[in-house]
Amino acid sequence: MLDRHFAFDVNSGSAFEINSLTSLLIENKNLLLNKTEEGFLDLKIKQIQDQISLFPPDQTKSALAEIDQLIDEGVLFSKDLSVQMPNFSGQVKALCLNITHKCNLKCAYCFAGGGGYDGNYGAEQADKSQNLSQHMTIEQSKAAVDFLIKKSGNRKNLEIDFFGGEPLLNFDTVKKTVAYAKKIENEQGKNFKFTITTNAYALTDDHIDFFNKQMDNVVISIDGRQCTHDQARPDTKNNPTYQKTVKNALNFVHKRKSNPDKSKRLYYIRGTFTSQNMDFATDCLHLADLGFDQISLEPVVLPLNNPLALTDDHLQTLKDQYEILLTEILKRNNTDRHFDFFHFNIDLKGGPCLKKRLSGCGVGGEYLCISPRGSIYPCHRFDNDKKYLMGNVLHQANDQKIESIKSSIVSYFSSSNLLTKKHCQDCFAKFLCSGGCAANNIEYGGHIDGLHKVSCELMKKRAECAIVLAIDLIQ
Repeated sequence: MLDRHFAFDVNSGSAFEINSLTSLLIENKNLLLNKTEEGFLDLKIKQIQDQISLFPPDQTKSALAEIDQLIDEGVLFSKDLSVQMPNFSGQVKALCLNITHKCNLKCAYCFAGGGGYDGNYGAEQADKSQNLSQHMTIEQSKAAVDFLIKKSGNRKNLEIDFFGGEPLLNFDTVKKTVAYAKKIENEQGKNFKFTITTNAYALTDDHIDFFNKQMDNVVISIDGRQCTHDQARPDTKNNPTYQKTVKNALNFVHKRKSNPDKSKRLYYIRGTFTSQNMDFATDCLHLADLGFDQISLEPVVLPLNNPLALTDDHLQTLKDQYEILLTEILKRNNTDRHFDFFHFNIDLKGGPCLKKRLSGCGVGGEYLCISPRGSIYPCHRFDNDKKYLMGNVLHQANDQKIESIKSSIVSYFSSSNLLTKKHCQDCFAKFLCSGGCAANNIEYGGHIDGLHKVSCELMKKRAECAIVLAIDLIQ
């Protein structure tokens, strides 16, 4: 990549920048040692040897010695991990509270169908879905907090994400939910962390002050340039929203960065790119030039008959955009124009534990969603899908023990992991990806161990860029 050579060892997670000779030797190590499938052509070996002969013999000898040393150290050609996926402990650690199904925007690609979560996509569904929209009450949100505490077992650190719809439309319940959780966390031996996702269209100074006191992370939705954003994210009356959204978001970020509580400085600007803005690197750089230094742009996932959908035909263009973005990030490092791109962040020295790499986000087990009606679903993408209804936090027995979540759905999700996904086994990025989004796999791959090809291909490209960036930052 970028006219440079890199090697990444899948099982150990080790990454190296190498020269062209070392690249040639590594790629053909087994072949040169005759550890090949029977019948491999001698001509192929001769071709490789002819290429190697172009380098000085002492350089080749030195490179081979270094490769052998890395093999001995277990960081190159490392052995496959002999692991078994541990059983789900039954402990829930995080809830997404769909605090409302109502929204003040009408996004063209909305997976929630304008708020109805009825399996439809896009702005045209918004008006049709309002009969299904409603706010979560404080009684329902308190029941959700109680449910999380009871289902978390001895786990101390718990997470609650406020989602929607647009959470600011039910902000009083957000505030009261946080206050309730904070009030009881010490007596329950828990520590809550909160995240909120907002489109910032109705964001006020009062909201910002609350965020900076209580929210450990804040995600704000902006798609990039004005033309990109206004085309995809009008309000419910089809008015443009870019100017107001950016003004509010910049006000928030200015205050967030100067927050005296350093633990409350995390935020992300989160955008979506579609077939209408496949030059999304330009959108990302636009956001960075506005002053946002924590950015995430996600590929839209839509049925192929949707004009905004990304297809196989778009892949090379999108992959090129990631390289354009990486090149600019490398230029800006160690300058006042530096910014972080969420999908290029990996930790080569630590990172998630092996269980986390195998299981992914914990959907349907450690991570659940609560709808405004108190219904329990595997995650927000399954809200209002009766096939995945797991119970309700309001259904409690007389002894105050909350009803058990539906075990068959828990088993369905917990039985799926990186080891059960056949298409992942030979992928270099498998421990960086964990097999992709379960909702996408089910909807577009046919089953939970299926594959959404576009997401998979783009994930691999992001992983390559992330490895290059991580190596540069270490150097």
